[in-house]
Amino acid sequence: MISRTMGVVTTALALSACSNNGANASRDQIRAVGSSTVYPFTTAVTEQFARRQTQFKAPIVESTGTGAGMKLFCAGVGARFPDIENASRAIKKSELEECTKNGVKDIVQVQIGIDGIVMAESLRGDAMRLTPADVYKALAATPYGRPQTARRWSDVNPTLPAIPIVVYGPPPTSGTRDAFAELILQKGCDANPAMTALKNTDAKRHTAVCTKVREDGAYVESGENDNLIVQKLVANPDAVGVFGYSFLEENKDRVRGIPMNGIVPTYDTIADYSYPGSRPLYIYVKGQHLNVVPGLRELVAEYANDWGRGGYLARRGLIVAPADVTEKNRKIALAFTPLDPAMVQ
Repeated sequence: MISRTMGVVTTALALSACSNNGANASRDQIRAVGSSTVYPFTTAVTEQFARRQTQFKAPIVESTGTGAGMKLFCAGVGARFPDIENASRAIKKSELEECTKNGVKDIVQVQIGIDGIVMAESLRGDAMRLTPADVYKALAATPYGRPQTARRWSDVNPTLPAIPIVVYGPPPTSGTRDAFAELILQKGCDANPAMTALKNTDAKRHTAVCTKVREDGAYVESGENDNLIVQKLVANPDAVGVFGYSFLEENKDRVRGIPMNGIVPTYDTIADYSYPGSRPLYIYVKGQHLNVVPGLRELVAEYANDWGRGGYLARRGLIVAPADVTEKNRKIALAFTPLDPAMVQ
């Protein structure tokens, strides 16, 4: 008990310490960073929180991308460092090690629901139908270890339209980019038996060949603003975009999802993981800030109380996880059970 109390006191001192330039000044406002995909959901939660919990200041939510957000989250404990990390993928072992090195511990991982990495086109587009192998051949820097020569979609599959390959997508700092590489590009790469064998003999080269994206203009990094990608698709009906399902749902009057392996990205196909791009979404909470940042506990409880099928988060496009997953994570969110480092890959 004494040890735990001292830990809280130490953290409180770190959060309330002041310096001449104000860099370590105390903070009475929750700060969240991270994924552009999770951003609208956390923003919705903070809006409800501000209305229901008027004794607390409205939280600050920044869309930095999952990778950049993890760097900020893991950089330390104290007022200069965020309390919550929104993440469109699970924390990596290397990121957890960085957190530990900087004194960040007792991290709470909460799966808030499910999302899908979708590829979409303008309603005026060619109604494309793709496979992970098509996408990999079109976007890989060195498809199957060979030089990239495809210029049109018909170059990778003669059944596809003879239009230039132009794909607007997230940058390397984005969790959506990481998930796209894992769920789509790598699956397309591993459709080749030689690549599956390479995974067993040279994992590092396998990752490079399977996930490195071409840099000749066919893939256009479009920042962390998924709405901007939607706008670009509307302006260019020959282009394809990569973003989270919620942005497709919000803009279905302007863009449509491209079937992958014949499966259209919908609420139900993502929820049951039949759509190849389905992925879990998370928030990470800094346990050391729970007793010193006003409202942090209450904000996380707000999240856990409103991610059901009939809640406002579902209306924003969040896909509800299966009942057992939802209940497990509700308990974690309310008890603030720390993440087991042994479970991180």
